[in-house]
Amino acid sequence: MSKTLKTAALVGAVAASFTAHGTAATAMEKEKCFGVSLAGQNDCAAGPGTTCAGSSTVDYQGNAWTLVDAGTCGDIELPDGRMGSLEALERDLPKS
Repeated sequence: MSKTLKTAALVGAVAASFTAHGTAATAMEKEKCFGVSLAGQNDCAAGPGTTCAGSSTVDYQGNAWTLVDAGTCGDIELPDGRMGSLEALERDLPKS
């Protein structure tokens, strides 16, 4: 293997390491915010009887969450003065 090829491989490995580290840091700066997603646009956990991402059936469904930037959930204002929550809510649940 030539010296140039070895250098390119090393540079590539270092760049990949930085990219992976940046992604992990970004993921750590997010938090689950309940009750802020539109129907079918939640990230996961839309409560009993649903599966995962995209399974909420009501706008701002209280037991469905979306990832938001850490520290912003409580600042998200919804129609009628409702707010996002770091815990599942009992409001806006689908009718059984």
